[in-house]
Amino acid sequence: MDYATPGYDPADIITDLGHDVFQIDTRMAGYDGITAGYLIRSERPCLVETGTAPSAPIVAEALASLGIGPMDLATVVVTHIHLDHAGGTGDMAAMFPAAEVVVHELGAPHLADPTLLMASARRVYGDRLDALFGTLAPTPRDRIRTVEQTGVIDLGGGRRLDSHYSPGHAKHHVGLVDSVSGDLYVGDAAGVYIPDTGDMRPATPPPDFDLAVALESLQTFAALQPARLLFSHFGPVSAVGEALDRSAAEISVWVEETRRARRARLDLDHAAAMVAERTRQRYAALAEDADPGLAAKVEQISPTAANVAGIMRFLEKTEPS
Repeated sequence: MDYATPGYDPADIITDLGHDVFQIDTRMAGYDGITAGYLIRSERPCLVETGTAPSAPIVAEALASLGIGPMDLATVVVTHIHLDHAGGTGDMAAMFPAAEVVVHELGAPHLADPTLLMASARRVYGDRLDALFGTLAPTPRDRIRTVEQTGVIDLGGGRRLDSHYSPGHAKHHVGLVDSVSGDLYVGDAAGVYIPDTGDMRPATPPPDFDLAVALESLQTFAALQPARLLFSHFGPVSAVGEALDRSAAEISVWVEETRRARRARLDLDHAAAMVAERTRQRYAALAEDADPGLAAKVEQISPTAANVAGIMRFLEKTEPS
C-alpha cells in the first residue's frame, strides 16, 4: 500500500538530543507526540523504531533532511513488532535497500510474513486498523538479522548498540543501549511517558503481558545504569531511577486494581471503567482542568481497555479461580 507524505516540515518533527541522536516524531494517525523513532547518525547510521506504515514516508523525509539518503541507512532495528513500533519496517526496507533489519528472533517470522500479525490486529482494531496503523509490508528474509538474549549492532567507529532481551510487555521485546551516549531505548517495556505532564502509564496489552517478567525487565534496565531512557512513547527521560521505579509502581497498581475488578466478576468494559476511575488521580493529564486533547492522546497511547484486557488475560492464566 502506498502512503503519501502529508507534508510535515522536518524541522517540526526532529529534535536533536545530542551525541548525533535525533528524535523523529512519526505523527502516528496524525497526532504529534505519540510515537518516536530515533536516528543515530553514526558512521553506520541506524534507525531505532519505524513507526506505523503510514509514518514511513514521514520518517524517510526526516532522514533525508538529516543527510541520510536511500543507500546511507545501514540498519533498522525495532524493539518489538507491534505495529506502532515496527509497522513501517517493510516500507522502510524498500525505501532504504542497503539497510539490514534487526529484531528479536521471536519477531522475525512476522516481519517476513505479516499475515498472521495483520489478521490478529484486524480482529482487535476492526475498521480503525487502517487509519491507526496501516498495513505492515513483508521484509525480505535475507534482509533480517535476529538477536536473542543479547546482541550487538555495529554503528561504526567503535560505536554499537547492545540489545538486551526484555519481555513482559511482549515476548519479542528488546531494549537497546548506545555505547557512546549511554541512552537506553526502552520500547514499551517501561510503559509510556507523557512529556507534557511527566505522567507515566503502563503498557500491558494482550497477549504477552506477564507481571513478574515485566518487573524483571525493569530490573535489567536499572542494572544497565543508562544515562537516559528514550521512550518510543515519547521522548527522553534523564531521571532514570525515578522513572523505572514509577514504571514498576504503575504496573503493580494496575494489576491490583484489575484483580479487584476480576474478583467482583466485572466484564471487561466495566472492569476498564473501574480501573480508570481508581487510577485517574495518578495522572495530571487526566485532571478535571487538563486539556481534553491531552487526555485523548493518553488514551491513544495507553488505552485503558487494552491494558486491563492484557492484565485480565495474565490473571486468568496465573490465578485461575
